[in-house]
Amino acid sequence: MFAQGNEAIAEGALLAGCTFFGGYPITPSTEIMEVMSQRLPMTEDGVFIQMEDEIASMGAIIGASLAGRKSMTATSGPGFSLMQEHIGYACMVEAPLVVVNVMRGGPSTGLPTSPAQGDVQMARWGTHGDHSIIVLSASTVQECFEMTVVAFNMAEKYRTPVILLIDEVTAHTREKIVIPDSEELEILSRMTPTVPPEWFKPYAEATRAVPAMAPIGSGYRIHVTGLTHDNMGFPSSRPDEVNEAMKRLFRKIDQFYGDIMMVDEFMCEDAEVAVIAYGSVARSAHYAVEQARERGVKAGLLTLKTLFPFARPAVEKLCRRCRHVLVPEMNMGQISREVKRVNNGLTRVRTLNRVDGQIITPSEILKAIL
Repeated sequence: MFAQGNEAIAEGALLAGCTFFGGYPITPSTEIMEVMSQRLPMTEDGVFIQMEDEIASMGAIIGASLAGRKSMTATSGPGFSLMQEHIGYACMVEAPLVVVNVMRGGPSTGLPTSPAQGDVQMARWGTHGDHSIIVLSASTVQECFEMTVVAFNMAEKYRTPVILLIDEVTAHTREKIVIPDSEELEILSRMTPTVPPEWFKPYAEATRAVPAMAPIGSGYRIHVTGLTHDNMGFPSSRPDEVNEAMKRLFRKIDQFYGDIMMVDEFMCEDAEVAVIAYGSVARSAHYAVEQARERGVKAGLLTLKTLFPFARPAVEKLCRRCRHVLVPEMNMGQISREVKRVNNGLTRVRTLNRVDGQIITPSEILKAIL
């Protein structure tokens, strides 16, 4: 089909089994909501609700998730700011859900119709308190579809909010995509209890730090709170229980790092100059690397599809063997901070930053490579 990035995200959500969407329209993400408003009610048990604001939208999808629904919302920077407290709540109660943030210029109202990548660190650290979270990215319309399916699978598998970041360029790029039949895709669902209700502990480890999840109304007793809690879900301030609860929230993601981390390498095998990029900038970088090769420069591209947890092994490998690394971003240097931390003096890390609401062009990246 011929689709733009936002439409591809909606298609991916539907194929992944999303049955609840709660959202509030905001440029440049609105097309996701529009498609879901048309398509979701046509499914067997799909529910679409336009909420009064982004705070309510997050509350709605958390509630739907706890009731057993695969749920999602979509927004942009200002709305994403309003969602942060509820994102922290979702982390604490371990509600699997997907939040799509179509990034635009900021801060504040900023540039509603222009691309930016200024919400990267916010996606990782926006909510208060120590927490772990999964942040994904897409650079093509096909990836918008594919990474949405991945986002739902990861949310369900690890019982966590998953944030999918794209920028306005990717959201509104229109190109041909391939949507496979549902039986060709791996679609995951959350673990449910295998013990009778009287034995069930809502936050006891079931499989490698991820608890089984009984939906509200299923006959199992559950207690949900944003307070730090014991494995029965009741508030606790006992140091041993708090310590275990907090460390488990990290452990359930950290131990699956190899499955969660996704990168694409292009001509990196013999690269002497490496570009590390994500989102629409990776497309400009891909062409720039091809042009550099034609000019005799051994350039390569590492495209980050998982932003957090950060792709430390892949980045460190490039830093060890390349004479310099270039990180182009539509911000003042948010992923480059992570790259520099991993590099730790191994090679020279250069940045290419643009914050004027315009894309980073292949010619700009090529010039920086050469």
